[in-house]
Formats: sequence, C-alpha cells, structure tokens
Amino acid sequence: MKKALQDALDARGYDTLTPVQEAVLNPGYVGADLLVSAQTGSGKTLGFGLAIAPTILEEEAFGPAGAPLALVIAPTRELALQVKRELAWLYAQAGVVMASTVGGMDMRDERRALERGAHIVVATPGRLRDHIMRNSIDLSQCRAVILDEADEMLDLGFREDLEFILGEAPEDRQTLLFSATVPPQIAKLAKSYQRDAIRVVTKSETSQHADIAYRAMQVNDRDTDNAVINTLRYYEAPNAIVFANTRAMVNRLTTRLSNRGFQVVALSGELSQTERTHALQAMRDGRAQVCVATDVAARGIDLPNLDLVVHAELPSNHETLLHRSGRTGRAGRKGVSALIVTPKVRKKAERILSMAKLKSDWGTAPSADEVLERDEDRMFADPAWETPVGDSEESVVNRLVAEKSPEQIAAAYLRLFREQHTAPEELSDPNARPEKRQDFGPSVWFAVSGGRAADAEPRRILPMVCGAGDLSKDDIGAIRIQQDHSLVQVKEASVARLLNAVGPEMELEKGVTLTKLDKAPDFDRGAKPGGKGGPRPDRKPYGDGPKPARKTYDDRPRSDASTPAHDDAPAKPKPAPKSAAPINWNDDPTPRTRKPKPADRKNQKPSGKPYQGKSDGPARERKPYQGKSDGSSRDRKPYGDKPGGDRPPRRSESGFQAQPFKGKGKPKGPPPPEGKPDSKKNIARAAARANAGDPSQSMRKPRTGGGKPGGKFGGKPGGKPSGKFGGKPGGKR
Repeated sequence: MKKALQDALDARGYDTLTPVQEAVLNPGYVGADLLVSAQTGSGKTLGFGLAIAPTILEEEAFGPAGAPLALVIAPTRELALQVKRELAWLYAQAGVVMASTVGGMDMRDERRALERGAHIVVATPGRLRDHIMRNSIDLSQCRAVILDEADEMLDLGFREDLEFILGEAPEDRQTLLFSATVPPQIAKLAKSYQRDAIRVVTKSETSQHADIAYRAMQVNDRDTDNAVINTLRYYEAPNAIVFANTRAMVNRLTTRLSNRGFQVVALSGELSQTERTHALQAMRDGRAQVCVATDVAARGIDLPNLDLVVHAELPSNHETLLHRSGRTGRAGRKGVSALIVTPKVRKKAERILSMAKLKSDWGTAPSADEVLERDEDRMFADPAWETPVGDSEESVVNRLVAEKSPEQIAAAYLRLFREQHTAPEELSDPNARPEKRQDFGPSVWFAVSGGRAADAEPRRILPMVCGAGDLSKDDIGAIRIQQDHSLVQVKEASVARLLNAVGPEMELEKGVTLTKLDKAPDFDRGAKPGGKGGPRPDRKPYGDGPKPARKTYDDRPRSDASTPAHDDAPAKPKPAPKSAAPINWNDDPTPRTRKPKPADRKNQKPSGKPYQGKSDGPARERKPYQGKSDGSSRDRKPYGDKPGGDRPPRRSESGFQAQPFKGKGKPKGPPPPEGKPDSKKNIARAAARANAGDPSQSMRKPRTGGGKPGGKFGGKPGGKPSGKFGGKPGGKR
C-alpha cells in the first residue's frame, strides 16, 4: 500500500480493514479485472479506492492534472458525490484533483473543470455519456474504470449508456464491477467488457445484516402515520430515514412530521440536485434528525449516525428491502429496521422477509405509554445528573432550593423535559376484535330545526349538537332526518348538561333551534330509531282508513258450468261449438268476431262471388285513366305508341327543346329563356333517348383519355395510370 494512502487511513482511525477491502488488496489481483460482490455497508467504496491505487498512482504523488486516469460510475447523484468525498480524503496527501459530472448540476461548470484537468472523475451514466458525445472529456488516458452498484444501474435502465461508455474507454484498462448481487445481466456485462475477470465473493462471518435488528410492527390501516411518529419517538435516533414508495407519500409524511416538531427533510426525485445536497448535508450536520425519502436514497447513502430505518410503506421486493435497511448498521454500528405492516400487506411482508432470508421480531408499534416510559429512562440516564454544580450556577441553585420545594422543582423539570419532545400518539390494538355495541339506554328526543328540505345531514348535525351542547359522540344516539326538522336522541344522563350549555334560548347556531320532545316520536313502518327510513309527510302511511274485504277464491266466478257463479255476476254465454267443416269467410253473413288463424285458410280455396272490394254493394265502375289533368291545367295528349321504344323529344312552338325532367318534384334551376338555342349537351341527350330502342346505337365508345390525370378513367394517353381503370389508350376499363 502506498504511504500516502496509509497515512490517510491512520488519520481516519482505520485499524483493521473489512473482508472486502482485504480481498481486493491481494497481491495477485494487482491490475486485474475484478467482479466483486459484497453485502451492503461492507466498505466497498474504500475497497475499490485501494484496489486501483497501484494502477493510477505510480509514484507517491500524482503529477499535473490532465486527462482523467480513473473513472468511477455510480447510479445516483447522491452516491456519486459521496464517492467523490471518500476518494478525496483517501488520495488527499497524494495531491489528487477530483471532478464530478452528475445530472442536475451546471454542465458548463463541469466542462470547465474537465478542461482544467482531473485525476479521478466520478460520474453518473447519463451525464457522462453527454460529455463524451460533446467531446468534453478525454478518456484516452483512462487506466481504470469502476462500476459501483452495477446491478442498480442496470435496474434503472442504464445498460445502453454503460455499453457506450465502456466502448469509448481504452481496451487495456482495468475494469472493476462492484455489486451487492450478481444477476445474469451483470455476469453477461462482465463477460463482454472484462478480460479474464476474477470473481471475488466476500461473506461476513455472521449472517447477512447481523448488525441490524428487524422488527415488523402490526398496526391498523388508519394508524400508519401515528406508528411512524411513535417509532421515531421511541428510539430517538440521532439520524433516521423514513422510506415511502411515492412522492405524494413523502410530501405528506414530511408535512405531518414537521407539524409534530421533528426536524425533517425530504429526499425525492422531484427535488433539484441542490435541494437534495442540502438535505443530506443537514442530516450530516445535525440540523435535521429525520429524512423522508423514496428509494432514490436507498443506494449508497452513508450517514454517520443513522441508527434507524422505518419502512412506512413496504418495498416492492426483497432486494430493495436489503438496500433500504443497509443504510444503517454500517461499519460495525448497530441499527434497527422497522417495518410498518397493516393487515392488508402482512402476507407480502412475510414473503419479502423470507426471500431476503431475514428473521424479524413480530409485534405491535410502540404505544404512548411505552414511549413515555422510554423517555423517563432517558431522562434518568442523562449525564447531567452526574455533573457537579458550577460556580455560575450555584447562586441560582441555592435560591431554587430555598424558595421552592423539591416536588415543585421536580415537576418543573419534568414539564420542561416533556415540552422538548412531541407527545406520542394513541394507537388502537390491531389484534382486538370489535366490541358489540351496547344498548343506548334511557334517552330523550330533541327536534332540531331544518330537515330534508334544508339539506340537513347527520354528519353536520352531530358536531353541531356536540359542540354547542358540551357533549361527546357517545352521548348521541340516533339521528333521524325528517322533511322539515331532524330528530336527535340524547342520553338521559346528558340532558341536563346539554340544556345548561345551550341556555334558555335553545339555539345551537344562528337560525338553528333545539326543542325538547315530551315523548319519543312514533316512527311508522316499523322503522327502528337510528335506522334508515322514517315518516314521510308526502306519502300516506299504511293503515289509513278501512281496507276493502278481499274476495276469496271460492267467490270468484268460474267458466266451468258445474261451479255456481256469483249471484250478481251475469251469466257467461257458452262458446259456439267448433265445426269440423271448413269455414267459408265470404258467405258467412254474420260479422266477424275473431281473426282467422293461419291454419283455417291453409290449403283452402275461396268460393262464392268474386271479391268486390271493401264495399258490400256492387263494384263501382271506374273511368279509364286520363292522366293528371282535371281541367284546371293545360290538357295533355294521351300517351301514344312510342316509335323505337321511346317517344321523340318534344319541342315548343318556337322550336326550342324544353328542359329535361330529372327525378321527382320540380326540375332544378330556371327554364331556359326564350330565344336561346339548345346547347350541344341537350341535343346529345335528346339523340340518346331517340336511339335508345336501337341496340346498335345504345353502346358508347370507351373513353381513352383526354381528361386530366387522376380522373375516374385515367388521364392523357401514354401517362401513368392514376385513375380507377388506368389511363393508357386501349386499356381495359
């Protein structure tokens, strides 16, 4: 190991190295390509920093900065900036010049920094590819390329960017792939862009995440936020991360925790890089205690005093759970990973823990009493009790002892201690069964002005009565909305308190009065108090007036002659006997009483007189058809024999042809003016009608073009066929 690096480790207090750091320092691995897999929090960043030292640092110090000698690629901006800080102090005594190219930062500043020169460049895949395509970075001198969290970069869709970057780097480089897991995609990438890579697998002497205690907390659906608050209050970690799945959930939890007095920051993809950097810096400086984040912060974020990870929403898979929880329990520190589990996601939580091969302690979230008890333990364990009284404090202490009793001093201290911490939340028991509702007991009914006509609703009446009458919801029974008023049931023991709070005016709000009823209202239709339904003044209730006696079945008349009919009922005529002979409908003088069925007329020939029409008398004589002329208009000559199958065109007395009639109704357009000769088109039409009977004159010659290109039958002769049937002469139509 170089002396500059050893001095940096000694200054940081590194006495021993982790297994992954010792593995990459194997003398046989110098300059070789490595595929390293190690668990989260095992010191991989410092490991690859030591592994590339023999390749990029030939002497004890770097020379003048120029084209980068090493390139480190990380999936997220936070991880890239964190790697830059780690390598900066590791190579500080060697005179390293660092540069970074990450999304969200000013690209012009990054370009100027690269132009000035850098020994090591830390970048994210997308921004680094942009610089390569813009010729802002020169990779010709690059000796080592490190892919940190390679599996995460593939999951985020950076495969094409990585292949492009590795294709632009020199072929004789040293390539190191560091990943928590090695899926088939990573193995394929290593085979394509590494030369005889050495597989390095480091396993901890104990089980995975041995320094992290997993606790699954069962809560009801409505107590999720309260469980997060009580968990943070119970552990009081210097730094804690609360993970959520969506940005909306991050914003809601951030607002809720901020309102409860927590020093909280948010970390999600919608924030700018500057805001995200300031949030993490606030956590490192101690200005913030809680960070609410999405999975963007689950990779590589290293906070020195992070002792608690809370999963407000379960992750989608076990790998994300491991990376989330890996933010704590780093470098030998102990940590807690708490999962908030509702009844809907219990099976999912069990499956994720089983796939991750983790054991978790199942229980409930810390209750309010448990949080207060933990506060008392921390209060008595405060080292301030062992600190002697200072000279500047002696006079005030003596005055307190002289003027105040020990009980008063202790109570004042306890109140001041609790004011510094937000109060815990009351949680319901998730395993408790719902209790059966007890009988309401003796009650008194009140009428509230305003009913269905005024859009009154129980959800509005309940808080109004409770607020004005100094009652709780347990003192109120049923609320029944009527048409013009509402009925409220109040416990008999709470009536006096209600009347005292309301006063003699009996006014709940402005314009809303309260009236005490002498007796319980009589609800019709058997409706129970508190149930649906109720009296409706616009409907007549059942039982109004005597009901007519219903006739029994025996009193009803029957068609059977053997059964005696009712005395008052008229005698029903007997049906006519059916005849076997066919019925002649024309000779039957009786009026038709029913429509004959199709079977009656099937295969039956009519007989008798011929059909005379609708009239019973003799058929009326009709005049021959004389046309439409009735004498009111000009007489028309009767149609005669048409020569050739059609009549010749008529001409007016002046010798001009009339306008041809088209379709039904009046002809469109005005008639041609007198004195104007017929057009060629009208003459051609008249000739066509005259020759319609002659087969030799009925066929027209096929069109061979002459029109514009693109017509129905084609265009100019010799042109390309563009119409429906082509345009060349002689072509088939």
